[in-house]
Amino acid sequence: MASAFPLFLIVLLARVWYLDVRLVTAQPFVADGTVIELNDSNFESAISTFDHILVDFYAPWCGHCKKLSPVLDEAAPILARLNQPIVIAKLDADKYRKLASRHEIDGFPTLKLFVHGVSIEYKGPRKAELLVQFLKKYVAPDVSVLESASAVHSFVDEAGKHFPIFIGFGLDESLLSEYGRRYKKKSWFAVAKDFSEKIMVEYDFEKSPALVAIHPNYNQQNVFYGPFEGHFLDDFVRQNQLPLVVPINYETLKLLNSDDRKIVLTIVNDELDGKSRELFKILRSAATTNRDLVFGFIGVKQWEDFANSFDANRNTKLPMILVWDGNDEYELVEGLESLNSLEDQESQIIQFLKGYREGRTIKKEVSGPSFLGFINSLFGIKTVCLFVFAVAFVIGMRKLAKRGDDELHRRQTQTEAEDLNRQDYQPGDKEE
Repeated sequence: MASAFPLFLIVLLARVWYLDVRLVTAQPFVADGTVIELNDSNFESAISTFDHILVDFYAPWCGHCKKLSPVLDEAAPILARLNQPIVIAKLDADKYRKLASRHEIDGFPTLKLFVHGVSIEYKGPRKAELLVQFLKKYVAPDVSVLESASAVHSFVDEAGKHFPIFIGFGLDESLLSEYGRRYKKKSWFAVAKDFSEKIMVEYDFEKSPALVAIHPNYNQQNVFYGPFEGHFLDDFVRQNQLPLVVPINYETLKLLNSDDRKIVLTIVNDELDGKSRELFKILRSAATTNRDLVFGFIGVKQWEDFANSFDANRNTKLPMILVWDGNDEYELVEGLESLNSLEDQESQIIQFLKGYREGRTIKKEVSGPSFLGFINSLFGIKTVCLFVFAVAFVIGMRKLAKRGDDELHRRQTQTEAEDLNRQDYQPGDKEE
């Protein structure tokens, strides 16, 4: 009996130790706003623990991964405080290769958002502020229901400035649910059930029901009073994904990629000077009555390589105006290839649009050689990658933008990927 006691004690201590280990390893993850380090033993547990978790699949030797790390550290506490918290975690995909392979990781860094265990590859901006805005969209309801004026204000404030906002005043949630799903990553949608005349004045609509589209960056909004069916509603939502007049930059090129309208492109010397800004106001007025076209502008000073693609440079008579198909062709209206700044530019734009619609145009091809310079400034790639993108030039700018979206953040041979994430759709420098 005495000899059995030490054996019993050993077994008891072993069971206590095993239980203690089980308790330690079973400790829940703490969502305290820090980036959680994952490994092959706790990865699945983390995915099942959190409804929304963004995982950075990185490699310690990866330069882009090192640049991304402080961005995630900055974004993590902000995302943790959301009503629908998002946890950020990271996994050394070079060390845990089998796990990385199971999640189809073939480049570093790769970001994947797991929503209730289902992964979505994140391909949005990689600067902290914009990353937060994009991820908020992923976890937000397709359509928010706003019960008061204060709820309307809070919704607009929390939506930020990066995405267009659609609010249906007096509309049923079900009417916008399809669009909320379709444009989940691109726009905010809400319906307001109770609102005052003060709200109507503030958001500039005269009657209900009304769908108000807001572009916070530009202090622009449009109102749609119906009919709320068929292609009418569809056209309004689609056309208002962009502001009335679009500054051409990398981000807006990606948006234009999904829009089948032709682009009235105005090329000025400098987007930021006073004369250009006055011209943009005139273009905005023209855009309101020509919604079958997109109106855009670019400054030679801001993006010379892009302007050169249309044979526009500092020696060209500017402003130049043309209609671009978004691919490899554009049209000039005979006698109105440029705008005379000494004459009434509003009348000239009216005549330009009339000439275009009447077919009094000269068709031209986008200059091929200048696209090499353009793509260099757009993607900042090494010479070894130029051949890959040169093929895309032949296909056209829209396909180029789409390809860039798929490849930019993943290939180590591309040295300037971090520069692509523009802060906003604002006039200004396009090259860094």
